[in-house]
Amino acid sequence: MHAATGPWPAEPAARRSSILRAVEPQWESSSPIYRQMRDRLVVMILEGTLREGDALPSVRQVAVEYHINPITVLKSYQQLVDDGLLEKRRGKGMFVCVGAKAALLTDERNKFLSTVWPRICAACARMGIDMDELPKPHPGAADAKQR
Repeated sequence: MHAATGPWPAEPAARRSSILRAVEPQWESSSPIYRQMRDRLVVMILEGTLREGDALPSVRQVAVEYHINPITVLKSYQQLVDDGLLEKRRGKGMFVCVGAKAALLTDERNKFLSTVWPRICAACARMGIDMDELPKPHPGAADAKQR
Protein backbone atom coordinates (compact mmCIF):
# COMPACT_ATOMS: atom_id res chain seq x y z
CA MET A 1 0.00 0.00 0.00
CA HIS A 2 1.27 3.48 -0.77
CA ALA A 3 0.78 6.10 1.92
CA ALA A 4 -0.66 9.46 0.93
CA THR A 5 2.05 12.04 0.44
CA GLY A 6 2.18 15.56 1.79
CA PRO A 7 -0.30 17.29 4.10
CA TRP A 8 -3.94 16.53 3.56
CA PRO A 9 -6.09 19.19 1.93
CA ALA A 10 -8.30 21.10 4.33
CA GLU A 11 -11.58 20.31 2.58
CA PRO A 12 -13.23 16.98 3.52
CA ALA A 13 -14.02 15.90 -0.07
CA ALA A 14 -10.39 16.29 -1.09
CA ARG A 15 -9.32 14.33 1.98
CA ARG A 16 -11.61 11.47 1.09
CA SER A 17 -10.15 11.44 -2.43
CA SER A 18 -6.66 11.22 -0.93
CA ILE A 19 -7.75 8.17 1.03
CA LEU A 20 -9.08 6.50 -2.10
CA ARG A 21 -5.76 7.05 -3.87
CA ALA A 22 -3.92 5.47 -0.94
CA VAL A 23 -5.82 2.17 -1.27
CA GLU A 24 -4.58 -0.11 -4.03
CA PRO A 25 -7.40 -1.47 -6.20
CA GLN A 26 -5.81 -4.93 -6.76
CA TRP A 27 -7.57 -7.64 -4.81
CA GLU A 28 -6.16 -11.05 -3.92
CA SER A 29 -8.31 -14.08 -4.59
CA SER A 30 -7.21 -15.77 -1.34
CA SER A 31 -9.55 -13.78 0.92
CA PRO A 32 -12.80 -11.85 0.57
CA ILE A 33 -12.54 -8.28 -0.75
CA TYR A 34 -14.35 -6.85 2.29
CA ARG A 35 -11.70 -8.40 4.55
CA GLN A 36 -8.84 -7.07 2.40
CA MET A 37 -10.38 -3.59 2.45
CA ARG A 38 -10.84 -3.76 6.22
CA ASP A 39 -7.22 -4.85 6.66
CA ARG A 40 -5.96 -2.04 4.41
CA LEU A 41 -7.93 0.52 6.38
CA VAL A 42 -6.42 -0.86 9.60
CA VAL A 43 -2.92 -0.43 8.13
CA MET A 44 -3.80 3.11 7.07
CA ILE A 45 -4.85 3.93 10.64
CA LEU A 46 -1.69 2.37 12.06
CA GLU A 47 0.54 4.21 9.58
CA GLY A 48 -1.22 7.52 10.21
CA THR A 49 -2.65 7.89 6.70
CA LEU A 50 -6.05 7.87 8.40
CA ARG A 51 -6.02 9.89 11.60
CA GLU A 52 -8.50 10.11 14.45
CA GLY A 53 -11.48 12.18 13.33
CA ASP A 54 -10.79 11.72 9.61
CA ALA A 55 -13.78 11.06 7.39
CA LEU A 56 -13.74 7.99 5.16
CA PRO A 57 -14.95 8.10 1.58
CA SER A 58 -18.62 7.23 1.17
CA VAL A 59 -19.58 3.64 0.48
CA ARG A 60 -20.87 4.65 -2.94
CA GLN A 61 -17.68 6.56 -3.80
CA VAL A 62 -15.45 3.58 -2.94
CA ALA A 63 -17.71 1.14 -4.77
CA VAL A 64 -17.67 3.23 -7.95
CA GLU A 65 -13.93 3.92 -7.77
CA TYR A 66 -12.96 0.26 -7.42
CA HIS A 67 -15.86 -1.34 -9.31
CA ILE A 68 -17.02 -3.39 -6.36
CA ASN A 69 -20.40 -3.95 -4.80
CA PRO A 70 -21.42 -1.27 -2.27
CA ILE A 71 -22.42 -4.06 0.14
CA THR A 72 -18.78 -5.22 0.10
CA VAL A 73 -17.58 -1.74 1.12
CA LEU A 74 -20.32 -1.44 3.73
CA LYS A 75 -19.36 -4.79 5.23
CA SER A 76 -15.71 -3.73 5.64
CA TYR A 77 -16.76 -0.42 7.21
CA GLN A 78 -19.26 -2.18 9.47
CA GLN A 79 -16.59 -4.54 10.80
CA LEU A 80 -14.51 -1.52 11.79
CA VAL A 81 -17.57 0.06 13.44
CA ASP A 82 -18.18 -3.19 15.33
CA ASP A 83 -14.52 -3.17 16.43
CA GLY A 84 -14.94 0.38 17.76
CA LEU A 85 -12.49 1.87 15.24
CA LEU A 86 -14.99 3.80 13.10
CA GLU A 87 -18.11 5.67 14.05
CA LYS A 88 -21.17 6.50 11.98
CA ARG A 89 -22.32 10.08 12.09
CA ARG A 90 -25.84 10.33 10.78
CA GLY A 91 -25.91 12.35 7.59
CA LYS A 92 -22.15 12.89 7.63
CA GLY A 93 -20.58 9.47 7.05
CA MET A 94 -17.95 7.30 8.71
CA PHE A 95 -15.13 8.70 10.82
CA VAL A 96 -12.07 7.24 12.53
CA CYS A 97 -12.75 7.06 16.27
CA VAL A 98 -10.61 8.75 18.88
CA GLY A 99 -8.30 6.08 20.30
CA ALA A 100 -8.51 3.85 17.20
CA LYS A 101 -4.76 3.83 16.57
CA ALA A 102 -3.92 3.07 20.21
CA ALA A 103 -6.48 0.24 20.29
CA LEU A 104 -5.10 -1.20 17.05
CA LEU A 105 -1.52 -0.99 18.27
CA THR A 106 -2.45 -2.87 21.43
CA ASP A 107 -4.39 -5.48 19.47
CA GLU A 108 -1.69 -5.95 16.80
CA ARG A 109 1.04 -6.16 19.44
CA ASN A 110 -0.91 -8.80 21.38
CA LYS A 111 -1.54 -10.82 18.19
CA PHE A 112 2.14 -10.61 17.25
CA LEU A 113 3.34 -11.69 20.70
CA SER A 114 0.81 -14.51 21.02
CA THR A 115 0.82 -15.82 17.43
CA VAL A 116 3.75 -14.68 15.30
CA TRP A 117 6.56 -14.49 17.86
CA PRO A 118 6.12 -18.07 19.14
CA ARG A 119 6.37 -19.34 15.53
CA ILE A 120 9.53 -17.29 15.00
CA CYS A 121 11.02 -18.66 18.22
CA ALA A 122 10.09 -22.23 17.24
CA ALA A 123 11.65 -21.77 13.79
CA CYS A 124 14.82 -20.38 15.38
CA ALA A 125 14.98 -23.34 17.76
CA ARG A 126 14.55 -25.82 14.87
CA MET A 127 17.43 -24.18 13.01
CA GLY A 128 19.63 -23.85 16.07
CA ILE A 129 19.61 -20.06 15.97
CA ASP A 130 20.39 -18.40 19.28
CA MET A 131 18.51 -15.19 20.07
CA ASP A 132 21.86 -13.35 20.26
CA GLU A 133 22.46 -14.25 16.60
CA LEU A 134 19.34 -12.45 15.39
CA PRO A 135 20.03 -9.23 13.48
CA LYS A 136 19.63 -5.96 15.34
CA PRO A 137 16.82 -3.61 14.23
CA HIS A 138 17.74 -1.29 11.38
CA PRO A 139 18.05 2.45 12.20
CA GLY A 140 14.56 3.25 10.86
CA ALA A 141 12.92 0.83 13.32
CA ALA A 142 13.39 3.28 16.18
CA ASP A 143 11.58 5.97 14.18
CA ALA A 144 8.67 3.61 13.49
CA LYS A 145 8.33 2.82 17.19
CA GLN A 146 7.94 6.49 18.06
CA ARG A 147 5.02 7.06 15.64
